Order: sequence, then C-alpha cells, then structure tokens
Amino acid sequence: MPSVNVRIPPALRAFTGGLDELSVQADTVTELVGALDRRHPGLAARLLSPEGGLRPYVNVFIDQDNVRQREGLSARLHEGAVVSILPAVAGG
Repeated sequence: MPSVNVRIPPALRAFTGGLDELSVQADTVTELVGALDRRHPGLAARLLSPEGGLRPYVNVFIDQDNVRQREGLSARLHEGAVVSILPAVAGG
C-alpha cells in the first residue's frame, strides 16, 4: 500500500491537533479519507457529503491533478504522492 503525504489546510487543522501534514497509507482517495477519519474523527464529514461524494467546496489534488478531473474518489495513489486538500475560497 503506498505511503502518501497529505497536506491539511488551516481550516481543518483543528481536527488534526494542529498538524499541517500527515503521512497515510492508502491505495485510493476513498481509502485515504477513511484512514484520515480513523486517526482524526470528524474529518471525513468535512470532506464528504452525506451521499459519500466530495463536498462541492472541497478540492483534492494528487500532486498537481485535481481528482475531480480524474477518477474522483476512486483515483489511485502512488508511493510518495502529495495529496493536497483545498477548501474553495469565496469572497466578494
């Protein structure tokens, strides 16, 4: 199972005890979210809708690729990948 580094945005660091980066072993983004939630309960609810898809305001990148433009939550991870979680920013 690949080991990947997950970058946690400031808005979600309250769930990770302030950590800005975590190392997780997972084959897919779905497995990654599950692993994160097991370690830091409540995190998955911030990332996933009640239906189980990514929330509209959450973007997940594997290296430079947005998973929405790949296989979504089924996107496969590779050893050493950097997964960035980016909440959308709105303003006016």
